Amino acid sequence: MNLRDLRYLVALADERHFGRAAAACFVSQPTLSTQIRKLEEELGVALVERAPRKVMLTPIGVQVADRARRIVGDVEQMKALARRSMDPEAGSIRLGLFPTLGPYLLPHAVPPLRARFPQLELLLVEEKSDVLLTRLRDGRLDAAILALPVDEDALHAEFLFEEPFLLAVSDQHPLAARERLSLQELSSQKLLLLEDGHCMREQALDVCRLSGAGEHAEFRATSLETLRQMVAANVGVTLLPVLATKPPVAPSPHLRLLDFSDTRPTRRIALVWRRSSAMHAFLLELAGVLRDLPPALFEHAAA
Repeated sequence: MNLRDLRYLVALADERHFGRAAAACFVSQPTLSTQIRKLEEELGVALVERAPRKVMLTPIGVQVADRARRIVGDVEQMKALARRSMDPEAGSIRLGLFPTLGPYLLPHAVPPLRARFPQLELLLVEEKSDVLLTRLRDGRLDAAILALPVDEDALHAEFLFEEPFLLAVSDQHPLAARERLSLQELSSQKLLLLEDGHCMREQALDVCRLSGAGEHAEFRATSLETLRQMVAANVGVTLLPVLATKPPVAPSPHLRLLDFSDTRPTRRIALVWRRSSAMHAFLLELAGVLRDLPPALFEHAAA
């Protein structure tokens, strides 16, 4: 048994397809298949159920793959520790972000990160929060930028910033002439929300519960941009995080943004990584750069 074979098994567990797993490992499919069979022979158990059009792990195969993932992750951490002992700010970092934050934060975050860590290679992964957490636990990510709370003892969360939400309405909406409103004034509104799986959906539902607002149940969007377009077409109203309203995002001429006059709904954002990570000291520095982004990014400038 060697580390290469364990990597092959982990790739097969992830891809559930011999061809895709082989491509992910940069080997031929026969090579990967042969090594998996050798691993099965060495362990004396079947790890994989082979069917013509799909691949499934056996119950023992799932357990072995989970242990293999941890072993591979530990080895990667050892390598990272060795690299960073020679040059803590060189190498690469696999960083996850969720879709309602990544595209709006990165234009502001990448330039100062590159200025502070010119030799650092940023390998960015955009996925929903639950996927990012799974990959973080498994060692497939070094860190992830997530919305709090993250209640897992094995993970360290370093607070970065608090981002307010704004109410987006059409220029034809009765509230369009307002600049501010109280949270309780949402009680008569039905909000357009994202589909299940987005952490921002849960955050918006929390606002609905606090204000007495309802959900526009006939429609669920797959992205913030879809919500923006639906609001501009006067289909309904929604909440937008303030970063999604900042340049380089182009302003929509038919959209009006209202701030809240009393209790401002917000989301708290943190950099999260495994407590066992060899990159702990470096990630604290990286979090410091993100925490020092200009405060004006998180403020709403009324038109």
